Parts: sequence; structure tokens; C-alpha cells
Amino acid sequence: MIKININLPLKKRLHIHVANRRKDPTVKPLFPKMEEIRRVKKGSHVSRYFRHIFEHNKIKRLFGTNIAFAIIATTLLPNQSGAINVQANEIVTAESPIVLPTQSGAQYPLSNIKINQGYKFYHPAIDLDGETGDPIKPILSGVVEAVGWSKLGYGNAIYINHGSGISSLYAHLSKILVKEGQEVTQSTIIGFVGSTGRSTGDHLHLEIRRNEVPINPLIILPH
Repeated sequence: MIKININLPLKKRLHIHVANRRKDPTVKPLFPKMEEIRRVKKGSHVSRYFRHIFEHNKIKRLFGTNIAFAIIATTLLPNQSGAINVQANEIVTAESPIVLPTQSGAQYPLSNIKINQGYKFYHPAIDLDGETGDPIKPILSGVVEAVGWSKLGYGNAIYINHGSGISSLYAHLSKILVKEGQEVTQSTIIGFVGSTGRSTGDHLHLEIRRNEVPINPLIILPH
């Protein structure tokens, strides 16, 4: 606290006390503590940390929501990449029509459908709830292009090429049942749900890509 005394005419004196303003306990800091991030169960630690920054009022007021996403993600977030060095150079959110290979429509990879986390700018995939050991099937028939452990947080992952520029990636598996070069159908069990890699619990991380660019899986999957 700073005290200032000023002598005024007519034998008057002005007393000024300057003190730091108390912090509002309801205002969240721009950069959260890791303890707070760990208490949130949905998504990886990285996505949760930057989601807090994206949604902070200071960032929204300064840049606007959409610009804040673009600036922070471009400067701070690493490029999203798939298992076994499968990379995406940009994220596309436009839901333009997609021509699927000539066969029956796409299917969800799990029999029980519950989406824990949807497709977002900072999460170009959907997370499907499941338990370790739940069987996983491909969304479409195709050829397995890559399998194995990813050092990028996906854990055990499978990458399948379905033709016509469409591919899919399945991550955090507890076990992989297919190998590179293997042809699979929609009835093939390719692996089991797990929580390997950078994961906070049992679930399936599903990415769908068109010409190696992530798109919203719900464009293709049945409604």
C-alpha cells in the first residue's frame, strides 16, 4: 500500500491510499494449472490445456473466437499426425459431399455408439466410448497400410486405405489383430478398444481423412 498526503489551502489535507486490487476468485487465469487440467476427463492433456486458452474471455475479447483459434493453434500446437508417420498438413471443416467407394455405406467401428468428444479445430477426430476388449471393425472395406505403436500419442494404432482418397485411423487400441497389406471388410475385427498412448481412459480415437486431410467423421458415418 502507498500513502500520499497533499496539503491543501484553508488548512486542509488530502490523504490518498493506493493499494493493489484484490483478485476476483471467479476469474480464471489465462494459463491453467496442470492440476485443473488433470481433473477434466475428456480429451488429452494437450487438447484440454489449449481448449482452456481458446475459450478464455481475454483471448475472445482481444482477437475474437475464430481468430484466437487460428493464431494460437498455428503458433503453439504441433501438427497433428497419424500413427506410423501418417501426417495431415491442414484441417478441413467444410462438410462438402464425398463420393464413397462402391459398396454398402460406412459403419461405426463399435457396436455401442457413444461419442465422448466430437470433431473440433484442435481435435480433428471423434472419441467413441468403450471398454478394453470391445471389438473394432473398419468403417469401410479397404487395405491396412500401417499398424503399430505411435510415438505421437496414439498408442497402438491402425491406418486403413479405403480407396477414392478415403482413409481412417483407429488409435489407443489394447491389441492389434491385422497386419500391413491385409485386406479387410466391414466384418473384420481389426483390434480391441484400449487406453494406450496419450489417453485418460478406455475409448477409440477415430480419424477419417480425405486425401490425407482430416475431415469430420460424421460426414461419412450414418446418422
